[in-house]
Amino acid sequence: MFGRLGAPEIILILVVVVLLFGAKKLPDMARSLGKSARILKSEAKAMRSEGQDNASAPADPPADTQAPRTIKAAPGDVSARPVSEPSDRTTQH
Repeated sequence: MFGRLGAPEIILILVVVVLLFGAKKLPDMARSLGKSARILKSEAKAMRSEGQDNASAPADPPADTQAPRTIKAAPGDVSARPVSEPSDRTTQH
């Protein structure tokens, strides 16, 4: 339908993105996108492992004995926290 994207088309897309968002915001946006992708990947992996655990285990243990799930942070990132715990940014007004 659209054909293949060649080098000129990719360069044009990159120029338009830089013009729209500015060169200063692009690293922050890429960093945020990377963190989101890591979180999505870890959640998908956790869901798959829970599905396999539920299929092999006949009954779930009581909810109060399970450890809280945490989102794994990237190396050097200190923002790992339990999933049910609100972040500091949401409690401040």
